[in-house]
Amino acid sequence: MPWKRFFNNRWMKLPVFVLCLTPALLLGRRGFNWGLGANPIEYITLSTGTWTLRFLLATLAITPLRKVTGLNWLIRFRRLIGLFAFFYGFLHFTTYVWLDKFFDFSDMLRDVAKRPFITAGFVAFVSMVPLAIPSTAWAIRKMGGKKWNQLHRLIYLTGIAAIIHFWWKVKADHREPTFYGAILAVLLLYRIGVWALSRAKAGPGAAKVPA
Repeated sequence: MPWKRFFNNRWMKLPVFVLCLTPALLLGRRGFNWGLGANPIEYITLSTGTWTLRFLLATLAITPLRKVTGLNWLIRFRRLIGLFAFFYGFLHFTTYVWLDKFFDFSDMLRDVAKRPFITAGFVAFVSMVPLAIPSTAWAIRKMGGKKWNQLHRLIYLTGIAAIIHFWWKVKADHREPTFYGAILAVLLLYRIGVWALSRAKAGPGAAKVPA
């Protein structure tokens, strides 16, 4: 079908790349025009953190959407969107380290120990690093598809830690973290359901296929 050929075109990654970069460009424009409000650091922190979570959830949603809808071309953009999740997570982390703490690592360590939402955020970011590093085509070939997929299950830990980080950071209105948490719960339940169904089809005495 023509629309399938359109989305399978390798040049489609360019507009998707620009679209994913747009929040950072808009944030930069607001900063250039002094439009970050009375507390610019807080604005940047909230904006980059929210976009990190959105891209994480979008990455997790691609496989279920592909299987439910049959839109197999979606898989072409999963790695790109996942890398943008790390990109915004890196901006979020850098805002904290640089603009908020001015590289005072002793103060950051005290934060990690005393403020639970900082601890959860640190766990979320650290768990993203091994997901981003081996995301090149060379690394995937070197690791093998099976090991690469197993490693990338860490994204669920990242998502859970990010939701906890957001929930603990918000002091009063939890509607937004609840919304994102509900999306993550649905995606996790889908994964668990697929796993349980595959186990049921295999049967209790099914032998493992040799490698």
